[in-house]
Amino acid sequence: MEILLAEDMGFCFGVKRAIKIARNKRKETENNIYTLGSIIHNPQVVEKLKEEGIVPVGNLDEVTNGYVVISSHGVSPLVQDDIKKRGLKSIDATCPLVKRVQEKAMELVMEGYEVFVIGEKEHLEVQGIVGYTGGKIKVINPEENIEFKEKDRVGLVAQTTQTMESLEDAILKILPKVKELKVFNTICEVTNRRQEEIKKLAKMADIIIVIGGRKSANTKRLAAIAKDEGCETYHVEEVKDINEDWFLGKNKVSITAGASTPDWIIKEVIDRLNLIAKKKEGILHER
Repeated sequence: MEILLAEDMGFCFGVKRAIKIARNKRKETENNIYTLGSIIHNPQVVEKLKEEGIVPVGNLDEVTNGYVVISSHGVSPLVQDDIKKRGLKSIDATCPLVKRVQEKAMELVMEGYEVFVIGEKEHLEVQGIVGYTGGKIKVINPEENIEFKEKDRVGLVAQTTQTMESLEDAILKILPKVKELKVFNTICEVTNRRQEEIKKLAKMADIIIVIGGRKSANTKRLAAIAKDEGCETYHVEEVKDINEDWFLGKNKVSITAGASTPDWIIKEVIDRLNLIAKKKEGILHER
């Protein structure tokens, strides 16, 4: 069984940066350090950081003193103001690319456009973008039909982990109904590159394993793209999720991982698949 590895997988710049910021502050101070929600969408990394003294909380009511780390997904200014009002100190680990979406969305609002963001309404990044503009922009879910009334001037941005196809599709649906459309392509370049790569891997392999957190938007999207390409696909969070039966009759398996998946989990999955491949080879030799 041949194993094909994606050239680009695992931690992206924004994720590495957020974890480094939190760990550096942990080394600098003896005060409590919390993250508002998960600093990244990977439960194994979050648990590891918790053991190091970087504790996730569901809301600010759980924090009485110390530092609050803003996750890589960002938050609205209202949340940042709330942190200050409570006498807490904030550490901003928002991904610079997410910050760019927030700034471009606000720029469009200030210029008088009616602004929309393509993304998942329940995702922290999107909630932060909406909050950054004081709720003045609306969310377009690419999975649903876009209902759009005719307008004069419209601005458009996208959640960083959306697909280029979702942005292009929204443009095609909106453009005929407006007099002016201003678009900022705010999709992360790394995300786009990985999405294009998995399309190629899906054509080369019999089965694809996508490694990453169940709540990771970019990981789920990689798995969805592979399935759309017609390749048998499994989204696994860690090595224990691997089922050896998946590989019966399979000759080529591709592996990729989301932007919040740590190297050690990727290595464990690769090692496990190498063992399965050797076992299959031994069975063939016995026959």
